[in-house]
Amino acid sequence: MKMPKRFAALGVVVAIAASACSAAPAALTTVKLQLQWVTQAQFAGYYAALDQGYYKDAGLDVQILIGGPQVNNVQVVASGGADIGVAWLPNMLRSREGGTDLVSISQIFARSGTRMVSFKTKNIAAPADMHGKKIGSWLGGNEPELFAALTKAGFDPKSENIIQQNFDMSGLLSGDLDVAQAMIYNEYAQVLEAKNPATGKLYTADDLTVVNFNDTSVGTAMLQDQLFASAAWLAKTGNSAIATKFLTATYKGWIYCRDNAQKCVDLVLAKGSQLGASHQAWQMNEINALIWPSTNGIGQFDQAAYDQTVQIATTYGVLKNAPSADATRSDLAAAAYAALGSVDGKGAGFTKSTVTLVEGGK
Repeated sequence: MKMPKRFAALGVVVAIAASACSAAPAALTTVKLQLQWVTQAQFAGYYAALDQGYYKDAGLDVQILIGGPQVNNVQVVASGGADIGVAWLPNMLRSREGGTDLVSISQIFARSGTRMVSFKTKNIAAPADMHGKKIGSWLGGNEPELFAALTKAGFDPKSENIIQQNFDMSGLLSGDLDVAQAMIYNEYAQVLEAKNPATGKLYTADDLTVVNFNDTSVGTAMLQDQLFASAAWLAKTGNSAIATKFLTATYKGWIYCRDNAQKCVDLVLAKGSQLGASHQAWQMNEINALIWPSTNGIGQFDQAAYDQTVQIATTYGVLKNAPSADATRSDLAAAAYAALGSVDGKGAGFTKSTVTLVEGGK
């Protein structure tokens, strides 16, 4: 029997609708990422992964939550307010010791960004030279690298003139401190963005001496920015696979920033960073240098660096005891790195660029 035209047409419409439904993209899985500070180039890789569509391509809708002085980034993840977080490794381990089930799943920074900075006129070229000087530190858990360095040099940190400094370089610039704590990607640049009153020109690196905890002559660096999640979240069906996809996309974001530093600076500025363009360019350059070259591949665990971090943390009271073996898991990072395929995840040929700072970092 011949089908009436109206029913034939209806069949075509139904077929088209069914075809459209079958071709509809799968819903993205929401992942909330908690940063440890406000928007800046320190986190450019995550913004790049979002902007370049790497997260979306992995089936993820990543929502980036900014941090700041009023945000306990570690606790946000521990309480379920975010799925994955960024934090210095010792801070996450301290939270575990306090009763959380947080687990480090990927170590993004291969090196410590903390330095001790002084003017050359102070003749402080090594930890031993700090003895008897006015030593600035943020304290509050930021001092173990410094204290370990002083101890290795043969001095008791508790007997030294340790002064709690602001989170800036005003104490060094005013002369209230002989040597001050600084992140190479932030506070150190603040000095170079300031005018030398004796010359009326900006200070230069030639005016300064830097003690780098990563140097083998010092050897007290601790691991910093890493990614973590709660064991309970990871144990839920499918979440380990989600975390692995998130890590692969994140690695791609950091690789993009390695190869397109200025584009990532522009991206961070567009996302609302309050820091100036030259300061952000400096920060991006230095952040890249904390990641690249990555001997084991971006995000992979370095047992020796981990053991050193734990040893210093337990010695100087950040941790009471060494964490249990389940404080970290390397399988997710390893799988995520393998998923990069032929993409260069080591950056063996990376070299820092030259960044020109302007007054105030503008």
